Amino acid sequence: MGTTSPHDTPRATRGPSTPDPARRNPRSRQAIFDASLDLVGKVGYEKLTIEAIAAQAGVGKQTIYRWWPSKAAVLLDAFTATVEHPDYDAEFPDSGDLVADLKGVLRATVDEFNDPAFEAPYRALAIASAGDPELAHSFVTRLSERGVQVYMDRLRTAQQAGEIDPRTDLRIATELILSPFSQRWLTRSAPLTYEFTDALVDHALRGLLTRAPRE
Repeated sequence: MGTTSPHDTPRATRGPSTPDPARRNPRSRQAIFDASLDLVGKVGYEKLTIEAIAAQAGVGKQTIYRWWPSKAAVLLDAFTATVEHPDYDAEFPDSGDLVADLKGVLRATVDEFNDPAFEAPYRALAIASAGDPELAHSFVTRLSERGVQVYMDRLRTAQQAGEIDPRTDLRIATELILSPFSQRWLTRSAPLTYEFTDALVDHALRGLLTRAPRE
């Protein structure tokens, strides 16, 4: 489930004036990440500034500009720092019961998306991406695509076991489950609840499974 970061450019391809991320002060980097995540929750993305991040992190604003071109880039790196950690790459649960596995993961996702500490930066990045194609590409490849892939992998296992119709496009099947979740969360059209995500799984799998799910 590896991802590619804009800062993962091989050293041999860097220009002579391009800073080497390996030389970043880890403590300053973490302070900048902590400040950006804290501030976006307090003031929102529109009012978030590099100057405010620098002041709260206890660094000069030029230190931030040396490594990141914009507040969106800082926030994206801060938010993905945890999910890009090797310890985060746990496999999607496979208990042998696809319905239970999907419902369990989506219930955990409900908790995550309803947590203000997660919701504020993720929503800020999602909204900012709508008007910034470059940010949107990074947002998809580093965040959204990771989640889609683990669902596809679990559905593929079920397909190989004969549970899902072999003609099923697993990408579309995954989006049948995740897109309504994203739509409700982004538009705030209704609360994210366990009942909602359980129903999503039931309705999506009704058209995918080769046999009725276990009660």
